[in-house]
Amino acid sequence: MTNNPLPTTSSTPSAVLANQPDMFGPMLRAWRRRRGASQLALALQSGVSQRHVSFLESGRARPSREMVVQLSSALDVPLRQRNAMLLAAGFAPVYRESNLAAPELAPVRQAIDRMLKQQEPYPAIVVDRLWNFMQGNDAANAFTIFLFEGPPPPPPPGKGVNILRWLLDPKALRPKLANWEEVARHLVSTTYAEILADGGEPKALAFIEEVMAYPDVPASFRKLRFEDRPQPVLTLDYIVGGKALSVFTTIATLGTPQDVTLQEVRIESFFPADERSDALFRSLAAKS
Repeated sequence: MTNNPLPTTSSTPSAVLANQPDMFGPMLRAWRRRRGASQLALALQSGVSQRHVSFLESGRARPSREMVVQLSSALDVPLRQRNAMLLAAGFAPVYRESNLAAPELAPVRQAIDRMLKQQEPYPAIVVDRLWNFMQGNDAANAFTIFLFEGPPPPPPPGKGVNILRWLLDPKALRPKLANWEEVARHLVSTTYAEILADGGEPKALAFIEEVMAYPDVPASFRKLRFEDRPQPVLTLDYIVGGKALSVFTTIATLGTPQDVTLQEVRIESFFPADERSDALFRSLAAKS
């Protein structure tokens, strides 16, 4: 891991605008149903008449650009999917997908840097919605070297470092995780559920298929499992070189984002689950 942000997808999509207004209606209906809202509820939330919502869903009326934004905002559609709805209605995307290294995002990068630094001597990393690594603090670097007992292996050709791949790959961190099945099931099922809730974008679904192809990763991992008495916090219990380390994490997101990249950024902070793990983190920080 390094402290330099890796490039994210470049700015506004350059694909040819799809003039397919007939696709907007089904997308609107799908998102309304996904949110569990009736046409009347959407009408009240958005300030659009129920009659007009019905006409838009059936294709009897075509939306304006402002109407697409108004309805998708009322349904709390992710920015990436709002752009898709605009394209389906025949309009250019409104929300940019910037590179995190872009000059205009400097204040955000500074805020993230402060969060990472404040987390020392405990690890903190920045990932996107599909667990692609973007940035980490010094403690994260030391933690990674400790887990791999040396420098981590390079990612597959054409791909960047991905945390979920590391945890599912039997040649990476999987053998070091004592409660691997529990952790892997949780991460895969929650990631898959979030992808479906965000509209099931093909690229995201393809990522799930990719990680599910690792050896001995059962299809049942996609399904959320509810236990009678779940633990308050799911820990990651590592055993490395005879040393045990137990951690749990918190995830923070940026408030009121107006950029696709910023909406999908997650800051994951690691904390020791016991005094032994706390001492180990502090010893790693002292050595780095």
